[in-house]
Amino acid sequence: MGKFAGLYDILCSEGLITKKDVVKLEPASWQNLGLVHGADFLFRLRHGLLDRTAERRMGLPWTRAIVKRSRVATQGTILAGRLALEDGLAANLAGGMHHGYPDHSEGFCVLNDVAVAVRTLQRENRVRRVLIVDLDVHQGNGNAAIFEGDDTVFTFSMHGARNYPFRKERSDLDVALDDGTSDSGYLGELEACLDDVIDRACPDLIFYLAGVDPVSGDRFGKLALTRDGLGARDQLVLEAARTNGIPLAIVLSGGYAASDMETADLHAIVHRVAAGVGE
Repeated sequence: MGKFAGLYDILCSEGLITKKDVVKLEPASWQNLGLVHGADFLFRLRHGLLDRTAERRMGLPWTRAIVKRSRVATQGTILAGRLALEDGLAANLAGGMHHGYPDHSEGFCVLNDVAVAVRTLQRENRVRRVLIVDLDVHQGNGNAAIFEGDDTVFTFSMHGARNYPFRKERSDLDVALDDGTSDSGYLGELEACLDDVIDRACPDLIFYLAGVDPVSGDRFGKLALTRDGLGARDQLVLEAARTNGIPLAIVLSGGYAASDMETADLHAIVHRVAAGVGE
């Protein structure tokens, strides 16, 4: 959990953001959460009625603080989408909870913030079509399941083939990578996909799940990207969005380096790249 405050401190200390650039907000409304999540699940989550099986699946013990934090993170992704549509590029310093399903939490993901943001922005008539670019090392199974068969949302996930979740869902495009995939193989696969994905999606907005767990040494990763490779990955995605004139909202997703501050510094890479792309 320390990576979130650590990332904020790094971005401020490097002058990439100032306090006036950061918008504080209230938790996402239960009404907006209900655009994706079922009423029974939200009732049990809200009132602490999850059983032990549900808590084990979530990977976290239920607390009011966890629920509030997840709602705030979800509102951050909604707001990042709105700001990206206004400014071209925005970010949530949390979010990317892509294992959340309509009826249950999973894999440290209490709610599915990106799915809620997509449905909220569609309901507000701010967007019609959305592309989700998910480069966390774990497949975005929740998003794949939620949007399967929905022609307005294109889900693209590039992830470890032999990593969690062990039963994969079907995204619109899945690229499964072997353990130990390094910079050249990873970047080659991504570069080969990006233009085609954007052409197929025809999006009004891109949500970029910029997980840093593909980096070598990540506790749950199994891939072998270097820091430079991670920056090159982010550059490819952000430049593709800019070249095609598509607004893009960044969310964090996973990262499990040896320490919170090392993880936070890896997450800062996409913001360093974004600062250059936005100039």
